[in-house]
Amino acid sequence: MANYDYDYFVIGAGSGGVRSSRIAAGHGAKVGIAESTALGGTCVNIGCVPKKLFAYASDFGPSFDDAKGYGWSMDNVSFDWNTLIENKNKEISRLNGIYEGILERAGVELIRGYARFIDDHTLDIDGKTVTAEKILIATGGKPRRPNYEGAEHAIVSDDAFYLKELPKHVVIEGAGYIAVEFAHIFHGMGAKVTVIYRGDSILRGFDAQISDFLANEMKKQGINIELGTNIIKITDKNDKKYVKTDKNNNIECDLVLSAIGRVPYTQDLRLENANIAYKDNGQIIVNEDYQTNVPNIYAAGDVTDRVNLTPVALAEGHVLADRLFNNQPDRAVSYDNIPTAVFSNPQIGTVGLSEEDARNKYSNIKCFTSDFKPMVHTLSGRDERTFMKVIVDQDTDIVVGVHICGRDAAEMTQALGIAVNCGATKADFDRTIGIHPTSAEEFVTMR
Repeated sequence: MANYDYDYFVIGAGSGGVRSSRIAAGHGAKVGIAESTALGGTCVNIGCVPKKLFAYASDFGPSFDDAKGYGWSMDNVSFDWNTLIENKNKEISRLNGIYEGILERAGVELIRGYARFIDDHTLDIDGKTVTAEKILIATGGKPRRPNYEGAEHAIVSDDAFYLKELPKHVVIEGAGYIAVEFAHIFHGMGAKVTVIYRGDSILRGFDAQISDFLANEMKKQGINIELGTNIIKITDKNDKKYVKTDKNNNIECDLVLSAIGRVPYTQDLRLENANIAYKDNGQIIVNEDYQTNVPNIYAAGDVTDRVNLTPVALAEGHVLADRLFNNQPDRAVSYDNIPTAVFSNPQIGTVGLSEEDARNKYSNIKCFTSDFKPMVHTLSGRDERTFMKVIVDQDTDIVVGVHICGRDAAEMTQALGIAVNCGATKADFDRTIGIHPTSAEEFVTMR
């Protein structure tokens, strides 16, 4: 047997990579991990964590107005962008330290640097050569950048967390979850927001009623949504951006944020040196065991471009380590009924099938819906509504999809995800006593 430096080496210290390395080391493997940037990956540094902090900051804006209906006086309210950035940076730095401590306590050797393949068992990490019996690629993804004229004048989500000042008018290209979340963030902080998208509805792939409901709520807030529209050129002149569209519009703004999707991050890994198969967009091809076409090399998380969610990457990394180093070949990740959330305003929470997918899968579907003004706005006066939807396979009475657009949707959906994964029926929902008065009680009173 060959003598390797490590039993297991992980490329990328994001959520999935750190989890897999820690678990493998706990099983007794000699483990190393390489990271060229901050620990924690996209989620901790330029993704879910700072974005949620920004969303919290944005939520305070309308909440101050809402408080007036409850007797609070909100004079001289102001917002300071630099304070938010400074406090966000402190929190991200704290989390980086936590990740470093996790690796250190687990006995995982951290090598700072960019790893590149020399062959299927050998890596070059900024001049340092290491060998490993098994290698995991967990490098995640990155924003896809546009390629029209003047695209260099647009930023992507990575850049949005380090802006020097809050823009007054933001044009957002795209209408996926990242686009609508940043629309919420900038609008809540006081900026004018214009969303431009080539398709005919926002949040492609979500339940159509939920997507349309959110779009209507965003428009009521004053967010401009231009569908069926493409950006064809950006001009930068006198610190202003001018966005030309194929509808012959020329929009003046301070910032253009392109949020047109993400692609796997495999840039300069030199996968060809190990003969690792991948697709044109960089997606590493793996089987159900997270194994590439090279038997000792694995990939997990967003770099495989399957279910690009941090909790999924964590689960995949954990399962892989258990399979490889703890003799648990039957350990698996369940990809059914994964709860997801969009931190828009109002929030979206979803688990299970959309109505469109449910009708394609089942022959006898019934949908139960509720559209109402949440109690908090009976005194605030805000024109905001909540929409809930339960999708049932009538042949079995099993709930196959639950969707929410409203306040606290993410928190509700996490609990509802347990019920859906347990195969709860509509009768189970109906016999559950509601908590009154809450929005969530609607789920057990729909008839």
